[in-house]
Amino acid sequence: MTKGKTAAIILAAGKGTRMKSDLPKVLHPLAGQPMVRHVLGAVAPLEPKPAVVIVGPKMEAVAEAVSPYPTAVQKKQAGTADAVKAAQKALKGFEDGTVLVLYGGDPFVRTETLKQMVRAREAGTAVVVLGFRAADPSGYGRLVVDGAGVLQAIVEDKDASDNERAIDLCNGGAMAIDAARLFDLVDRVGDDNAKREFYLTDVVALARAGGLACAVVEADQRETLGVDSRADLARAEAEWQRARRLRAMEEEGASLADPNTVWFSHDTTLGRDVVVGPNVVFGPGVSVSDGVEIKAFCHLEGASVGKGAVVGPFARLRPGTEIGSGAHIGNFVEVKNAIMGEGAKANHLTYLGDSEIGAGANIGAGTITCNYDGFEKHRTVIGKGAFIGSNTALVAPVKIGDGAIVGAGSTIARDVAKDALAIERAVQVDLPGRARKIRAEGEARKEGKKAGKKGKASRKGKKS
Repeated sequence: MTKGKTAAIILAAGKGTRMKSDLPKVLHPLAGQPMVRHVLGAVAPLEPKPAVVIVGPKMEAVAEAVSPYPTAVQKKQAGTADAVKAAQKALKGFEDGTVLVLYGGDPFVRTETLKQMVRAREAGTAVVVLGFRAADPSGYGRLVVDGAGVLQAIVEDKDASDNERAIDLCNGGAMAIDAARLFDLVDRVGDDNAKREFYLTDVVALARAGGLACAVVEADQRETLGVDSRADLARAEAEWQRARRLRAMEEEGASLADPNTVWFSHDTTLGRDVVVGPNVVFGPGVSVSDGVEIKAFCHLEGASVGKGAVVGPFARLRPGTEIGSGAHIGNFVEVKNAIMGEGAKANHLTYLGDSEIGAGANIGAGTITCNYDGFEKHRTVIGKGAFIGSNTALVAPVKIGDGAIVGAGSTIARDVAKDALAIERAVQVDLPGRARKIRAEGEARKEGKKAGKKGKASRKGKKS
């Protein structure tokens, strides 16, 4: 493959009416990322220059999502060949190389497959089509090849003869086209069909009629999986997760106790010897180091977890969280925009927001950092080796010094010095025998109410 001689056109102008959504089809998320970004991620290693995304009118949201890649508008949306025409200005001057034409709703195509297509095109072929072998080819366009494997035509299922319908080699959509011939071929595509649209697949017949060579690069059918409906999106998510779970176990050395209940994001990174319990969800932006254990029913997003840390069960790590090596985040603990130092522990029923917890600190059950005053967020800093007693409220901004102890049940609104003991709670008052009197008074009131109800019922009966 000749480096620097590849361009890319990503077709993303479709309205996706079958999605039944106000959101453009290509922006629907797969593994926490818009589908079109998966396609751009696959083509990026080829360093296409130029690369342009074709959008429809009023699709500013798509343009924003694909930035910094430029966009071009397909004004009439009259078919795939018409969409490619919209890229002509962006590709002006690019005449010596290969143009990849990809679909923003086909998120599974692999970089290696695209490289194979470019190499096949550079071998002297005008058009290369991505193909796949289907166990049930009905409904797919068929790729007709000769005995030498040269692509002769793409035949739509509805137009195929009985012999052509028996072909199991099907059209996967993506193409690699000689830049010098691309727009000449596209300009000659007609709209003599039921939908009166200009189909890019017609360039194969046009190229063959001109004596030009066309070829097929075969890929696994999974790579050609397209998304046109909500049901397709669910199937695509299931397929993506299946492959990602296998990668975690077979390539990254992670143990998943119940793989089908673990959900990854597009950018999740796992170290070696990570153990993940059932029903764990990784949102975008999560990095997990070696030897970490993430117990059941945890949700992580925008967080990093240091070597040997333990998280969960039932813990939530929110964006901006950094869990240090050997730290413990226990059940029903929520951490947001906070740094948990090496070996620090928060094992039960705690909220730590906008905080910095020093190494070896211990956060007791029921502790909360009161980080929001109704207008702004404020930070809590807890020093190394500090001990925060159970049911403590730390009213930010506040600092707890190294080695300090905060007594259980305290509300701390001022800084606590290093190695100091801080206790803030009301004075306990004991009144001997008072509990017995309270119970007696309560029972008397209860009996009085019962007697009153019986009297009312009796009087009502006499009246009737």
